[in-house]
Amino acid sequence: MNLKALQENKLRLFVLDTNILMHDPSCLFRFQEHDVFIPMVVLEELDKNKRGHSDVARSARQASRFMEECVSGASQQEIENGLPLPTPLNSETSSGKLFLQTLDLKYDLPSDMPGSIADNQILSVSLALQKQLAERQVVLLTKDINLRIKAAALGLYAEDYNNDQVIDDVDLLYSGSAELSTNFWDSHSDGIEAWQEDTKSFYQITGDGMDDWYPNQFLYNDKDEFYAIVRKHEDHKAKIEVLSNFESSAHTIWGINARNREQNFALNVLMDPDIDFVTLLGQAGSGKTLLTLAAALTQTLEQKIYQEIIVTRVTVPVGEDIGFLPGTEEEKMTPWMGALMDNLEVLTTPQGAGDWERAATNDLLAKRIKIRSMNFMRGRTFLNKFLIIDEAQNLTSKQMKTLITRAGPGTKVVCLGNIAQIDTPYLSETNSGLTYVVDRFKNWEYSAHITLQRGERSRLADYASEVL
Repeated sequence: MNLKALQENKLRLFVLDTNILMHDPSCLFRFQEHDVFIPMVVLEELDKNKRGHSDVARSARQASRFMEECVSGASQQEIENGLPLPTPLNSETSSGKLFLQTLDLKYDLPSDMPGSIADNQILSVSLALQKQLAERQVVLLTKDINLRIKAAALGLYAEDYNNDQVIDDVDLLYSGSAELSTNFWDSHSDGIEAWQEDTKSFYQITGDGMDDWYPNQFLYNDKDEFYAIVRKHEDHKAKIEVLSNFESSAHTIWGINARNREQNFALNVLMDPDIDFVTLLGQAGSGKTLLTLAAALTQTLEQKIYQEIIVTRVTVPVGEDIGFLPGTEEEKMTPWMGALMDNLEVLTTPQGAGDWERAATNDLLAKRIKIRSMNFMRGRTFLNKFLIIDEAQNLTSKQMKTLITRAGPGTKVVCLGNIAQIDTPYLSETNSGLTYVVDRFKNWEYSAHITLQRGERSRLADYASEVL
């Protein structure tokens, strides 16, 4: 490690914590003109965490492979002077360098400094670099909030890793719906065509004011009680379809009616076999799981569009972990599927049914509804299945990609979640896998998204969501 080489670049020098490499193994591709410094203790931490089949272990191994590619074939002198950072696919050049710690860099920290030995060593190396490289800004990059606080207390600038952040503010996330202005029809009256196909009504609209529409976006005007979905959108021209009214008691799905306009739109896209991918966001009690299960049961048992229903979710406990669970894969997953079981009980227990009817119904459902663990999804292909990914806000973008790419021909994937209830460490509302897919799929004509605005569980649950 040549200190003179470190002084050549006047831009910021990023010292990486271990959790950055394990959170995003490809982070070395993200720095372009800035230099990156890897303390030796970080390599030791990667080595400790590389064993196992967890995502953390896989990320640690992948990060080590990327660094080995940088080091491979380089002489000791080249390593001392800094190795060129990997060039990202979407960039022509990457002028930054990768430096590995080969000198004994120490900064005397307070003897009773709290925290792990590894964290304090990273902090000591970063402070020593800041002292010796007076002309450069040394930045400690870590996902550890407490380490950032300690760095700030000691006069070292530290920040979070935000390159995987999908949006700057969660309020900017695509909601899946748009309200039509009160004068929309008057301003577009010259460019409207209307027709019917079977029992469906369509409009072709030409004009301005539609640039921010997306395929399968929900359009509404409460004053005129007009609710529609965008089917095609290009160059100041849009084709929209009037929605089916699932709020009417004459139009139910497995005995369920929509209770508000967002639920009505959700049922429309859940029941549409031409839409392969649906994301539903909403607070607790907004009906995400109930609506999805009702649509899945109808299309699997009645319409025979899908062969079976697959349900999975990430197993992140809210409190203390209850330890290992006995039984088969499905029996191990059952405690995590309380929400599924609660909604199934509502949907499949007919009023006045006896024990025999309930037992027969449960036996039928057990053959068509399969509960699967995410741990065994890699390499599988689902054909003609209705795949439900529950609590998807706790998934990373990489995990989400792994699950969605399991879909084969004839499979519909539905992701459910509430980004205000994230239990996974190092994930937030702006970089959750659910946020990631909502943003990336909004322009695809075979996907749809809606954010459910109102809770419909009970007045107690609604009031608790507001005041607690």
